[in-house]
Amino acid sequence: MTWSVSRSWQAPSLISTACNVGGDLLISTGLELILLDEDTNQRWKRKLPFRVHSAAHASGKIGVLYGHGFHLLRVSDGSQIGEGRSTDGGFSDILSRPGGGWVLSCRKGQLHVFNQEGRGLKRLSVEGIRRLVGWFDREHLMWQDEDGKLRCARLANEDSQRLLEDRVWSWVSRMSQGRVLMQSADGMLWEGSPHPYGWDNLETIDTRSLEPLSSHRSGDGWWVLSIDGSLNPMTQDKHIESVNSNLGDFLIGLAADTMATIKRDGLVRIWQSPELSQLRRVELQKMVAEAKVASDWEERRQIFKRACQAEDEGRVSLAIELYESLGRTSDVNRLLSRQRGE
Repeated sequence: MTWSVSRSWQAPSLISTACNVGGDLLISTGLELILLDEDTNQRWKRKLPFRVHSAAHASGKIGVLYGHGFHLLRVSDGSQIGEGRSTDGGFSDILSRPGGGWVLSCRKGQLHVFNQEGRGLKRLSVEGIRRLVGWFDREHLMWQDEDGKLRCARLANEDSQRLLEDRVWSWVSRMSQGRVLMQSADGMLWEGSPHPYGWDNLETIDTRSLEPLSSHRSGDGWWVLSIDGSLNPMTQDKHIESVNSNLGDFLIGLAADTMATIKRDGLVRIWQSPELSQLRRVELQKMVAEAKVASDWEERRQIFKRACQAEDEGRVSLAIELYESLGRTSDVNRLLSRQRGE
């Protein structure tokens, strides 16, 4: 499969971070946050007092970290929700939580759990966090500690944490569809499917000694952006059409067939795969058809409910019409017999 640049965009100043917002792209440039739609048109722009250094999206909200604080913004217009929260030393990383809410790591080695409105729920001391990796479910969170080892916490009524294994990893990706990409001390890249007590599977997938900076798992597998700015596929028969060797400092997945490479100097490139785009269109058509069927069934359920209510209220003629529209001949005949006094 071939990937090529479909469009590009230039930020007005240096870019500090970026994240996907559904199929849109959030850019932090200077002291401004800009949300771009899928055609790189600006949806809104907001000026903040400090530079944003991390952001995440979930359920119509964007969680942003700047200064020493955590703030929530509305996706619709960028307006702030609530007053925000702060901690001594500031927060370092953010993840949305399955089912609603957020988890943040701070520079003092604690996990901070917030509800979906940004209200603090609990804190858990974990002695140093290099990166939040992902959730197994709403209660089990995996992260990489400051020594490079993977750990899991159970965030429930009685919080607990455990070491997943003693192996040290030099770099770990975010979890994507239950899979994680990691680099071992010898430079090899591994892919694994972890669970709270170990691995379902773990295998080497690349031996080129890349230096990963960021990654994205697209519809055709993993892509790794290296420190030298090169974009590398982890499976065969994939390549990119570009004469540039340095493609950026951030790699953001926007959809199964779309990703963005971003340079700190402000250049944003949107990449697409025509083959994956066709597969995505077929999948979208299937989803639309399924949604229409679901909508039809919901409409029929509402009509049936109205027919039953009309029958209970003695409005027999209306009930007959509604049952007839549903093709419920037995109910129609039953009510017609009642009208005839049979």
